[in-house]
Parts: sequence; C-alpha cells; structure tokens
Amino acid sequence: MRHVLALDLKDDAELIAAYEARHRAVWPEVLEHLRRHGVLGMQIWRLGTRMVMVMSTDDAIYDSQRMRVDTENDPVIRKWEELMWTFQAPTPWTPKGQKWTPMTCVFDVDL
Repeated sequence: MRHVLALDLKDDAELIAAYEARHRAVWPEVLEHLRRHGVLGMQIWRLGTRMVMVMSTDDAIYDSQRMRVDTENDPVIRKWEELMWTFQAPTPWTPKGQKWTPMTCVFDVDL
C-alpha cells in the first residue's frame, strides 16, 4: 500500500539544511526499524517548509499503531524522533500530539 503524509519544517534555513543532512545519513537502526515494520520504500519531498512523505508498505506486516508503540519503547528510535522534532513543526491541520499527518488523495489516474 502507498501512504502519503505531510509535515512542516521550522522556517529556518540552517535547521532545514541540518534536517536534510541528517537524512543523507539516517541511522542504521532507523532503517532497520522501518524494515521490521513492513516499510518497503520511503521518499520525503520538500517545498519550502512543507514536506510530503510517500511510503510503500507491506500490508501483511505494516501496522501504524504497533509502529508508534514500538517507537516509544525503543530508546534509539525515540532519540531519533526527538532529534527530528527539533527541525519539524506540525502543519496547521495536524491533530495535537501527532507529527506526520495522512493526506487525502483527490486525484488518481493511470494513463
């Protein structure tokens, strides 16, 4: 399945550069965490401070709730998420306490 989510970055050029640098060297534990939870591929796109994540998952394994709980219980992954939050900001439409927010598909066509 494909998931599309949105998140903002803080409007600070140095923080944005640091965020992108961190993603050029993602911790191996983070990549293993994604694989273990059925994430098959992930891309993050940015325009200004708005980011869009496109994530492909194995539906037989992927469970966003279980992944969230495991993230909270894994000290390395929790540290990564806390570090990322120094760069990130919720979108105006993000529910309180949430980060990446699912987007609604408004057009989908195969040509």
